[in-house]
Amino acid sequence: MLLYHQKMNQLHLNAFNSQKFRFWSFVSMFLLVFVHGYNLNQPYLQPWTMPGEPMTASAFTEYWLANGIFRFRIPMLFIISGYLFAISDHKPYKQRAGKRVRTLLYPYLIWSAVGLLLTFLLELFPYSRNVVAETHMMQLDETRNLLHQYQWYEVLARWIFFPVSYQLWFIRVLLIYNLAYPLLRRCVIHRIAKWIFFSIAVLLWLATAGFVLIEGEGLLFFSLGIWMQKTNFNIDTPNKWLQPKIWFMVFMLLSLCKTWLAFQVPFSGIEPILLLLHKLVVLSGLICAWYGCNALVKYFMNKKWFAWLTAFSFMIYVLHAPLVVYATKAIFMQFSNYNYYRIITFIVLPLCLIAGAVIFGALLRRSLPKLYSFVTGGRGLG
Repeated sequence: MLLYHQKMNQLHLNAFNSQKFRFWSFVSMFLLVFVHGYNLNQPYLQPWTMPGEPMTASAFTEYWLANGIFRFRIPMLFIISGYLFAISDHKPYKQRAGKRVRTLLYPYLIWSAVGLLLTFLLELFPYSRNVVAETHMMQLDETRNLLHQYQWYEVLARWIFFPVSYQLWFIRVLLIYNLAYPLLRRCVIHRIAKWIFFSIAVLLWLATAGFVLIEGEGLLFFSLGIWMQKTNFNIDTPNKWLQPKIWFMVFMLLSLCKTWLAFQVPFSGIEPILLLLHKLVVLSGLICAWYGCNALVKYFMNKKWFAWLTAFSFMIYVLHAPLVVYATKAIFMQFSNYNYYRIITFIVLPLCLIAGAVIFGALLRRSLPKLYSFVTGGRGLG
């Protein structure tokens, strides 16, 4: 009887955890727009990125949020994805894999094409063409920085492998992990193989290794989600090593320390230090968010307006980029002489893009529900 109840617990989420998964999926997408709206001198964020400018209150705040506090969101999404995929083992694998083609591959190709089409249209007009060129989003070499200068096969490669809607990398690698699920499941539950597998996965994560079809962060946390579900890991109550109050202090202290250090004069060995601090911030942030914010989850998920908003997580995800990059560059070209233009843009622009994505998604769902279902992979219909 005990084994039966354990099995049933593995097949179903309780109501509150179902709410938590939905809450953190939405919040992760919400925060993603702000991370991609980061606009200091070195715009491409890596764990070891240094701003390359003097430390001011606004620059410190922007870096602290975008490359510190908000960075737990992608690991959170991968853990949720791995856990949810593992919870459906009672369904045939071929059936689930086929469904993933519809829910992941089709939206990936559709929204990658939308990003290319948007860029193509912007390049038809002198001002917006200059904006695209100044972002260097389409840079191929020293002489070509516009989509109109691509060869057909370069456009094809952009569409399939290197989307201008760069956030779609998450869908691409998630599809690969879903298809590789039987192998990953075997690796994480095997008595001996799991130690070898997780050792390699942790090393890839620490090294921030990434390729077109696989990367370290997703592999580790998607697999961790599978392991948690298969071992009936307690996701309701933290053990003595996962107390959120302690990890919250670690989270805040290390994120502030990393941010301060990033603004200092570079010295030999600073990049590995920033990398290690970044990983610890991500890990502590995950623990704090999942185990320490239950009251926050209950409060917001009991609000009808917020529960309604969570249905548009995917629309926020697919619509915000490359718009956030083009819009940021356009704003900077017009308002760079104004005080605090960067921090204001960092705060206001993501909020506008999120609102626009929700409005567009709501209108599309209401007027063309079948099209909405197709382009979202069946998400957000409730």
